[in-house]
Amino acid sequence: EVQLVEFGGGLVQAGGSLRPSCATSRFTFDDYAIGWFRQAPGKEREGVGCISSSDGNTYYEPSVKGRFTISSDNAKNTVYLQMNSLKPEDTAVYYCAVFRGRPLLLHRIWAPNLIDYWGEGTLVTVSS
Repeated sequence: EVQLVEFGGGLVQAGGSLRPSCATSRFTFDDYAIGWFRQAPGKEREGVGCISSSDGNTYYEPSVKGRFTISSDNAKNTVYLQMNSLKPEDTAVYYCAVFRGRPLLLHRIWAPNLIDYWGEGTLVTVSS
């Protein structure tokens, strides 16, 4: 059974940094993309970015590219989301997610309806 547990959200001032983490169970499959979505109040869930297990390639949504970095520590079964230069519009519940398979183009598969596994989410609040 795949388990994803997010932690490390919180309250931060605009311009600050935060690093939520996602602890995972050990997967029984080798090929997947793992990363993050977010959902702000009253808005649809949207992709943040992901990392491929097969080659380490990453994908980021334009709104976070250059500010957010996704990394993984396979020995610890943990994925990180380093968020810098945070803005009030980054306020949302952040969800860890897994797409099972070996995608050729990460931006094509990083959509809510294609995700196989979800975490429960962690709240990030950025104050102005």
